[in-house]
Amino acid sequence: MEIFYLLCSIVSTSLTSLFLSLVLTFHALLRRRNSSRAASSFSNIEAEPISLYEGTVWHQRRHPVNHSFQYRVRYALIDLDRAPREPHDHLSPDKARQITDTNGPILLLTIPPSVGYEQNPLSVYYCYAVEGSTKWLKKCIAEVTNTPWGERVSFLFNPHSDLVAKALHVSPFMDMLGSWNIKANDPGENLTISISVHHPEHGNYFAASLKARKLCSSPESDHAVFFWLMPHKVAVWIYWQAIKLWWKNVRFVQHPRYNIPSYKDEALMRDNKLQCCGCLAEASPQNRWFRWRDAKWPWS
Repeated sequence: MEIFYLLCSIVSTSLTSLFLSLVLTFHALLRRRNSSRAASSFSNIEAEPISLYEGTVWHQRRHPVNHSFQYRVRYALIDLDRAPREPHDHLSPDKARQITDTNGPILLLTIPPSVGYEQNPLSVYYCYAVEGSTKWLKKCIAEVTNTPWGERVSFLFNPHSDLVAKALHVSPFMDMLGSWNIKANDPGENLTISISVHHPEHGNYFAASLKARKLCSSPESDHAVFFWLMPHKVAVWIYWQAIKLWWKNVRFVQHPRYNIPSYKDEALMRDNKLQCCGCLAEASPQNRWFRWRDAKWPWS
C-alpha cells in the first residue's frame, strides 16, 4: 500500500510541477522583456537578505558494502530577520533565538520549494551572538527530514564539533544505534558541513559533506529560475541511490515506529549519555534540544 501511495505522490507532484514550470517559463520571458528594471535591481544587491550557494554533496558508506556518490546542489542562505517573507515550514528567527539563547542574526540554509515541491534532507540555522561590535557563531539548529515519510527532527548542536544521538529513521538502510558527528563552519565565501556516523558495532562507517561557494547574487525574481527543479533532483538522487543499495543486497531496515515505538525516548537517553561522558564542548544534558514532527499523510 505504501508503494501505491508513493507512486501516486510522484505522479501528482510531476503533473503539478510540469504546469508550474510552464507558468515559470512564461514569467521568465516577461521579465526578460523588462531587462532595464531587472538591471536596476542589481544596483541594490548588497541589501538582499538571500545569498546563493552552489556546491557538492558527497556521501560514502563503508559497511556492509563500499558505496559512494556525489551530486551538485544549490542552496539559499536566508537572513530570517530581513527576509521579505518568512520561509514556509521553518522556525521563526525569534523562536530560533529562544532555543539557542542568542541575541544576534539568524541565518537559514535551505533548498527553497520549486514549482510546487519541497525536498530538504538537511536545513541548518546559524545562530549568532552579539556583544558590542563583536558577532560570532554560537549555536546551530539542524532540521533533518527523511524521505519519503516527511518526518523531521530538529536539534541543537555546537557548530565547532558535536556528537548527537541519531534521532530519526533517515535511511531505510541504517539502524538507529549510531550517533551523528556534525560540524559546520561560519558561512562566508565558502560553506562546509560535515557529518559522520559513529556506530557501536561498525565504527565510523558513513560520512557525508556539503561544500559550497557563494555566488554573485541575483534579483529575487530570478531565484525561482535558479532553484528550478532543485528539490526534484535531490529526490531523484535519493531514490536512485536507494535502488543501488538494494541492488547491492544491503539489508532493508524497517522503520522503528513498527518495532521500537519508544525510539525517540531511547534517542534522548543515548544523547544524555553522550553529553555526560564529556563528548560535548559544553557537556550538560540540559543543553540539548530536540523536536520531532510526525510523518505527513499518507505515511502517518
